[in-house]
Amino acid sequence: MDIVALLQCLQPYVPASTLRQCSRRVRALLVMTGRVTMLGLSRWAGTGGSYRTIQRFFATVLPWGLLFWVFFRHHVYCPGDVYLGRGR
Repeated sequence: MDIVALLQCLQPYVPASTLRQCSRRVRALLVMTGRVTMLGLSRWAGTGGSYRTIQRFFATVLPWGLLFWVFFRHHVYCPGDVYLGRGR
């Protein structure tokens, strides 16, 4: 699962348990079929992916703006290119 390795750049900004839970959700999202629901995620997540754990994960407040910026800067950004950003 090379896609989970992409999340390692977020390690300094979120707790290890949250990052581990996020990687389980990513794996479950990639293999599940049909509608994406919390119940479906809990079925496909395997060990450590109970329905209650998934509810807690989605209730966790994360600094999404910072995480998106770190991910962009680490995996997409090229110093010579021009980027157009939009916020709300």
